[in-house]
Amino acid sequence: MPRFSYPCPDCRTTNSLHELDCRFEGTAWPTIEKAYTDCLSVLATSQTPVTESALREAVHGEWGELHKAALSTLQAVSRVEQDDDGTLRLLTAAEYKELVSEPTIEPMRTIYEHGSVPGCHDNAVFAMIAWYEMVDLSWAETKATVCEWLRESGAWDRGGFEESSPEELVESKRHVYEAGYGWKQAGREAKAVIDRQR
Repeated sequence: MPRFSYPCPDCRTTNSLHELDCRFEGTAWPTIEKAYTDCLSVLATSQTPVTESALREAVHGEWGELHKAALSTLQAVSRVEQDDDGTLRLLTAAEYKELVSEPTIEPMRTIYEHGSVPGCHDNAVFAMIAWYEMVDLSWAETKATVCEWLRESGAWDRGGFEESSPEELVESKRHVYEAGYGWKQAGREAKAVIDRQR
């Protein structure tokens, strides 16, 4: 099944199987991706600050619900931020990487801050890799970030791993990144174990 670069702005799938109640079910993928690229191209090339109304006027074609939802998704995943004066700004790659490297929503915040504990290592590492894939870090960035997290959070020192190094552990989970698995279920299960042991 093909995988697409931009998620559906309603159900967040990156393949052709939408959730049952998705309002964009049946919309062609090139149309979904065009809504994103319409927004991004204006924000990336504008020489002056862009408000949402100016963005609506500047996109190629007609602004509709799909464009509005794509912009909302870009804001929700912190690719685009709205300044106090109402202007929209596309974050640079470095700004975005710094922003998403430390998860701020649950259950990922607990996993990130407290580290994995024996009994949830598989779910915690799975969730961390899936999180960084979801926020569009490259595999090399994901691997480096998860290895650093394993060491700095104390998870690696707690033991309970079969692998001989954090790098070997993360590499063994590369399939999670490549398949684009979600992080929520594994994250909730890991957080429950971490909470019980705190």
